[in-house]
Amino acid sequence: MDPDPTALQSLLAARRSLRAGLDKSKSLSAALDRANPRLDEIRARLPSLESAVRPARAPLAALSSAASHIDRAVGPAAAVLKVFDAVHGLEPPLLLPSPLPSPLSSYLSLLSRLQEALRFLSDNSPLALQWLDDILDYLSDHSLADPPFLSGLQSLLASLRSLPASTPLDAGLLDAVLSKLLSEFRRLLSDHSNPLPMNPNPNPNPSSAASIAPSPLPVPVIHSLTSILERMISNGRLDDCVSAFIDVRGSTARAALEALGLDYLRLGPADFDDVQSIEADIGKWGRHLEFAVKHLLDAEYRLCHEVMENAGVPELPSKCFLEIADQVGFRSFLKFGMTVTESKKDPIKLLKLLDIFSSLNKLRLDFNRLFGGKACVEIQNLTRDLIKKVIDGACDIFWELLVQVELQRSSPPPPDGRVPRLVTFITDYCDRLLGEDYRPVLTQVLVIHRSWKQERFQDRLLIDAILNIIKALEANFETWSKGYEDATLSYLFMMNTHWHFYKHLKGTKLGELLGDAWLREHEQYKEYYVAVFLRETWGKLPGLLSRDGLILFSGGRATARDLVKKRLKAFNETLDAMYQKQSNWVVTDKELREKTCNLVVQAIVPAYRNYMQNYGPLVEQDASASKYAKYTVQSLEKMLASLFQHKPVKSVSFRVSHSNGKVDSVVSSQYRTAPTVV
Repeated sequence: MDPDPTALQSLLAARRSLRAGLDKSKSLSAALDRANPRLDEIRARLPSLESAVRPARAPLAALSSAASHIDRAVGPAAAVLKVFDAVHGLEPPLLLPSPLPSPLSSYLSLLSRLQEALRFLSDNSPLALQWLDDILDYLSDHSLADPPFLSGLQSLLASLRSLPASTPLDAGLLDAVLSKLLSEFRRLLSDHSNPLPMNPNPNPNPSSAASIAPSPLPVPVIHSLTSILERMISNGRLDDCVSAFIDVRGSTARAALEALGLDYLRLGPADFDDVQSIEADIGKWGRHLEFAVKHLLDAEYRLCHEVMENAGVPELPSKCFLEIADQVGFRSFLKFGMTVTESKKDPIKLLKLLDIFSSLNKLRLDFNRLFGGKACVEIQNLTRDLIKKVIDGACDIFWELLVQVELQRSSPPPPDGRVPRLVTFITDYCDRLLGEDYRPVLTQVLVIHRSWKQERFQDRLLIDAILNIIKALEANFETWSKGYEDATLSYLFMMNTHWHFYKHLKGTKLGELLGDAWLREHEQYKEYYVAVFLRETWGKLPGLLSRDGLILFSGGRATARDLVKKRLKAFNETLDAMYQKQSNWVVTDKELREKTCNLVVQAIVPAYRNYMQNYGPLVEQDASASKYAKYTVQSLEKMLASLFQHKPVKSVSFRVSHSNGKVDSVVSSQYRTAPTVV
């Protein structure tokens, strides 16, 4: 019987199914064999996993309800951590080695990001800690975590909360960046601060602009400095910038002044005898002061305002400027002026005090602008004190001049008949006071001084004072002319002095003040005394060469020879005696000396020549001819032409008398060493 096809198909299907099941069993067995080591590993890790999940061991429903609380606490903490990561990411570009990249805007932008991040951390870190603290309390209250685990977390949060408020959240990154900015601030100042050279030809026009020095720093550098300063101020580091600014700029300005050679500013009253010995230093003082104020300090003043003006601190630019001025040593200029006012009183000191006043007055507007702030009160007081002492000292000396001239009246006249030093000094001195350099300054000083006394200044006050001094001087030499025992020397003295008044004052400011009539009067007096001097001295010698008894040789040749010898002997003796005496006398002015000698020669030589031509042969053949024909015409003329030569002598000083009986010499060195006229 044939098998049933359906049954056969079923058997085949069953066999295939059994075979497939057998294959799967084999595969499963192989897979189990392969998984066995992994299961062993999982089995080994189960204790640690059990320990890790033990703090959160709680019913699933309770944990699900805590999920939202945990998310709210972890969110702020995650944001804080993200910002912390951003702060650390800013560290490399912010801590680049110096110098900082230019322009500074990119670096300052990074600093802004750092500061924003730190503000976020400062504002949100306490909040994040509070949220974490709250969730720990929630987990503890609901027993959702292991108590020891929660206690450890709470201790960690407590340690974070206990940190001082000043603890940097950036591990000191901001301080490091600010230190780099301060270094950059100092570097910019140092690299662009060069000592300002003194202008060898300062502008002499006092009406010129107060500021004539260019800005000492380029505009981009100033912008960088102000940008850095703004950031430093916002972080409480203004004082550091101010100190760096003063240090760098003060050192630079001091170097510019020290290059001029200011050792003289350290002089004290005990270091010099009188103002004349430091006259050159006073001149340098005026030039150096003008450079310091109009150039150097003006530049520093403007820079202080350009950099510090917007710092938000009242008077900060003025305070910085004052510190720089002190570093420069500006007060030493004022102290030097004080030293001059405290020196011995003499007429030359008056001129130097006027020079000092002129220098200060030309800089008055600059002083007021530079040192007008409240921070500069001490400088203002020092300057006012100096000006007061200068004005008081100048006026005291000026008003004492007349008295001092009158006090010299009792002194003896020059023994050689020359023009007295007092005359040459006072006439030249008064002319200088009336000159363009001193008259306006002296007038202003007198006006100010009288205003302090509530007295009006009369226009002729200065003129009358000068005229009174000259009148006193005239009275002096009239008195001195009477002090000579030898009247002829008195004539020479008057001739000298009258000629000095005429010649050396003609065409001068003092001469213009005295007038042409006054000058002509002295010229006429000079002519008068020249004539009297010649008549009473050399004019008498030709009379000794008389021809009486010689015209016809009435007594014989021998008698005539004896008469000629006698008269030549008398002539020679008188000539020698007169020459010996007058060879020590002096005619100060070269022109007057040559004219006087020429008049003497004309008075004697022609008469002597004529006499010797006519009667010389009577004695020239005599054995003793040289005794009587002592001079040739040429030798006599040469001898007479050598009279009255100027000879250097020790100066007779014009001295200021004091109430204590002491006197100070007031004739300047230039009058001691230089001849009046050659």
